[in-house]
Amino acid sequence: MSKVVYDGWMVRYGRRKIGRSYIHMRYFVLETRLLAYYKRKPQDNVVPIKTLPIDGNCRVEDRGLKTHHGHMVYVLSVYNKKDKYNRVTMAAFNIQEALIWKEKIESIIDQHQESQGTNGNKYNSFEYKSDMDNGRNASSSDHESQLSAAEDEDDSHPNLLRRTTIGRGPPESVFDWTKEIDSDLANQNGSNQVFSRKYWRLLQCQNGLRIFEELPDGDLLPKSCSRAMKAVGVVEASCEDIFELVMSMDATRFEWDCSFQYGSLVEEVDGHTAILYHRLQLDWFPTLVWPRDLCYVRYWRRNDDGSYVVLFRSREHENCGPLPGYVRAHIESGGFNISPLKPLNGRPRTQVQHLMQIDLKGWGVGYVSSFQQHCLLQMLNSVAGLREYFSQTDERTAAPRIPVMVNMTSASVSSKKNQKLQETPHHRTRSLDQIRAANRNASMMDEYSDEEEDFQGADQEVMPPSPEREMKRTALEEEPLDQIDFSIFSGNLRRDDRDNSRNCWRISDGNNFRVRSKNFCYDKSKIPAGKPLMDLVAADWFKDTKRMDHVARRPGCAAQVASEKGLFSLIVNVQVPGSTHYSMVFYFVMKELTSGSLLQRFVDGDDDFRNSRMKLIPSVPKGSWIVRQSVGSTPCLLGKAVDCNYIRGPKYLEIDVDIGSSTVANGVLGLVIGVITSLVVDMAFLVQGNTADELPEQLIGAVRASHIELSAAIVPKLEPDTTE
Repeated sequence: MSKVVYDGWMVRYGRRKIGRSYIHMRYFVLETRLLAYYKRKPQDNVVPIKTLPIDGNCRVEDRGLKTHHGHMVYVLSVYNKKDKYNRVTMAAFNIQEALIWKEKIESIIDQHQESQGTNGNKYNSFEYKSDMDNGRNASSSDHESQLSAAEDEDDSHPNLLRRTTIGRGPPESVFDWTKEIDSDLANQNGSNQVFSRKYWRLLQCQNGLRIFEELPDGDLLPKSCSRAMKAVGVVEASCEDIFELVMSMDATRFEWDCSFQYGSLVEEVDGHTAILYHRLQLDWFPTLVWPRDLCYVRYWRRNDDGSYVVLFRSREHENCGPLPGYVRAHIESGGFNISPLKPLNGRPRTQVQHLMQIDLKGWGVGYVSSFQQHCLLQMLNSVAGLREYFSQTDERTAAPRIPVMVNMTSASVSSKKNQKLQETPHHRTRSLDQIRAANRNASMMDEYSDEEEDFQGADQEVMPPSPEREMKRTALEEEPLDQIDFSIFSGNLRRDDRDNSRNCWRISDGNNFRVRSKNFCYDKSKIPAGKPLMDLVAADWFKDTKRMDHVARRPGCAAQVASEKGLFSLIVNVQVPGSTHYSMVFYFVMKELTSGSLLQRFVDGDDDFRNSRMKLIPSVPKGSWIVRQSVGSTPCLLGKAVDCNYIRGPKYLEIDVDIGSSTVANGVLGLVIGVITSLVVDMAFLVQGNTADELPEQLIGAVRASHIELSAAIVPKLEPDTTE
């Protein structure tokens, strides 16, 4: 039996015969002569789903980033040069894991080439040197683009280096400013003089960044186009972590890029090139100046030294025309250069350069020079945002997933179904809704499927779903299924779904919370929570001179109504101590518990099990800084932090959470209760999953309480407690 070199969970990526893409979690095993994958971690003599013999003729084709339901995965394809149709396509949600597999497989190929070379059948190394190699190591993709074409010829070079294409290289219109241009070449071609990046002047230091301004050889810039500027800073994070964040167009970008309003994918050209739509959030007299948007091509590559390059250039696209109410700006050149530095005190360090040369267009740009420079500095400050984002992030051991991205095609289908295509003052809210919609699509990933892969097409490029198919799928998803009648439930705290409402509650979007994924045990990854298991049907806001326990015994409450209708309910009673005791009570309802599920085991388990599993994820979307910092957004096991009392009724479980039992929680509560009328608080409740069969985690429910008034609480009339 050959030795196992590397193994672990990866993603099987491909498409079915009907054309839709799929991703399945599979357990891959790399041996000295074989690559195989299984549905589950192999034990004894389990037969793999598929195997691929590994020898010196094998190639690792790096296909870059591919999109599936908004999620991007990093795809590798392993095949034998003599039989290209027999291949294994694998992918990862984070680039680090994909690169480890690529390195391990290539090392096995190297060993076979060396062993066959000693037997007289040599593999002669063949390197292609392109014009892009001036002054710096070229990327694997640049080498491989040419080698792939050479391999397809009539074996004029039968023995080649194993690398194959991962991209077509940067588009001709995109200038690679990270490489020094030979001055003689620039002088010979007048059109390139504008892009000569030979001289930079330090303009200022701002937010811990050095801001440089280009000093070109000649004054050839358009009047409205500023000189190129770049920000240079050091971020304490790995190149891979920064790259994955820079590539994001989801809600996480709001946390580090103050110039970002909304982004979507227009077209995926290949694994390294995409056309994007991007709205800018500029703060220079926004009431007077029209907002700007962009349509540009983005190309990226990973260099052999571990650095990443991301390049931008504006481009027109038939599916991304000008929008009413927006001025279409033009990026002449831009992007990120992410280079590793030596670690300091065991922490990774990376130099991030962000360059932009942009023409913001519009009639006033040529007359008000400060507008152009102010907006450009705002965009460049995203490097400082990256630095602060990672300095305040504790979860460094978890490899982040490549983030989600809204697909412009599916977004347009949704907008056609719901409303006419027109811009309103609430475009930012709509943008967030579209991003959350992408997160909902991403949560539908078929992570562990028992479908036999014999019924699926061969590994090949995945075509995006057509708008008609997307519309049909959306209609099927939204078809109501035997809904619970919410009108029969009521509470003294009213429900109001409007954003600016006060003294009310609403259901919080589950995708605002991140929970453990199916693969959490292996890569610590988390995903948007998606739809909860139970429906929040009512909320009560009580007060009394003593603590209120077992509120489900109150006649006419939502739990009693649910029990009469044969429904199961879970009640969370958040008890707030003080001279006047308060209770915020939430009623979650479902038709019935699923036998053997984690929720059923939690409901029917003992108190020790419940205390070790009941989890709260808090958040304060609106409130003072000190309150948001005190509450935080870190998941908390309630039973470990405070005293919880569980009352199991015939058709319900009530959880009384005594906030006053913890000194720390009581201190935070004292801070919150004084300003509660100015706060918007999100809470998500769930049962923690610890093993693979309990994952991914699912929310019990999520609620948003907005600007609660203490005076609105009422004294409940409780029946005598017969459970004591």
